[in-house]
Amino acid sequence: MGKIIAIANQKGGVGKTTTSVNLAASLGVLEKKVLLIDADPQANATSGLGIDVEGVDIGTYQLLEHTASAEESIIETNSPNVDIIPSHIDLVAIEIELVDKDQREYMLKKAITHLKSSYDYILIDCAPSLGLLTLNALTAADSVIIPIQCEYFALEGLGKLLNTVKSVQKIHNKDLDIEGMLLTMFDQRLRLSNQVVEEVQKHFSDMVFATIIQRNVRLGEAPSYGESIIKYDVSSKGASNYLSLAKEIINKNA
Repeated sequence: MGKIIAIANQKGGVGKTTTSVNLAASLGVLEKKVLLIDADPQANATSGLGIDVEGVDIGTYQLLEHTASAEESIIETNSPNVDIIPSHIDLVAIEIELVDKDQREYMLKKAITHLKSSYDYILIDCAPSLGLLTLNALTAADSVIIPIQCEYFALEGLGKLLNTVKSVQKIHNKDLDIEGMLLTMFDQRLRLSNQVVEEVQKHFSDMVFATIIQRNVRLGEAPSYGESIIKYDVSSKGASNYLSLAKEIINKNA
């Protein structure tokens, strides 16, 4: 039985999509069958895995509207063992369209729960907001990974996200767990980066992944080639970090 993991933080630019794409590719290389669901209208996870966003006819939008099945929405990617349900800019409209629907927070859950028997991991790349899309992802998920950027405003808004997780646990998904907090964009030369790491580890100890994602030029270049870091430069620091994270998650769920 597979596990559904949402990757969420309402702050933009913390490494959600980078983590979604590269964790999926790393798990795939480690011979796990992975489905990545792009639940962000910016569709960066879709283009980051080499899919032409303009050519997407069926994706997360149709899935949430229940006008297409999950099976019809799935596309194979150029990464081994990784499939994707792509996104498109039309996903922007979904929050308005779902607002008066019954059980609107459960649309994604209803559409994908049966896929757990076909995949080892289903990752959901969330939009940088705490709107209905993210709520759907958290309601459908077994756990959530929270990327935290090693910068000054890192902890700002974290309390708000944790409160959202708590209220989802209370109202929609009592089994939702925190898979872990992931420190990203770490630069060991900066005193501030080291302070953020210390602060997060001090406050959240066991909830923080041992793996820290370091700042890496190759990691920033890979999406422009429509490739994960594993495909683009497997010898880079970024690839080594994400492989380490994938192993940590596999061990944790063994």
